[in-house]
Amino acid sequence: MVNTQAAGDARHARTGKDGAIYNAAGILIATVESFTSNVSWNNSKYSVLGDAQEHETANTFAVNLTMSQVVVEDDAFIVELVEAMETQIMPSWNFQGSLQGRNGSEERLSYYECVPSGQVDLQNIAVGDVIKRNWNFFVNRPPKLSSLLSVDRG
Repeated sequence: MVNTQAAGDARHARTGKDGAIYNAAGILIATVESFTSNVSWNNSKYSVLGDAQEHETANTFAVNLTMSQVVVEDDAFIVELVEAMETQIMPSWNFQGSLQGRNGSEERLSYYECVPSGQVDLQNIAVGDVIKRNWNFFVNRPPKLSSLLSVDRG
């Protein structure tokens, strides 16, 4: 075998049951079914005399956080969102995303100044389905990486 590290150590592969999202106080948001964070890079293109190839240089980036929340009870997020629509003072939240490793290690990212962005479900109801509320946030400060997963080799 040429690539002896291709598969890594499958015992350390993680699934959704190993992840969680917390509020700024470190309290688990237990009703969140899934969450995703991603970054989009917006580069500036340029070309120079004597070179037919177009080039790009880093310009801006944007971080987004999306979560699907199972509606099992009224919660602070929807209360704050509705109050914000009434008062026109928009809310801002901080979150922490966590992934637990098999050996007790943890990957943790903090997301700061998250504001509602795009579409947010107020009510999303269908016969036969678990009722969920989808949230989309724009993250206004760069995420902070607090810790990384580690793998015990052996």
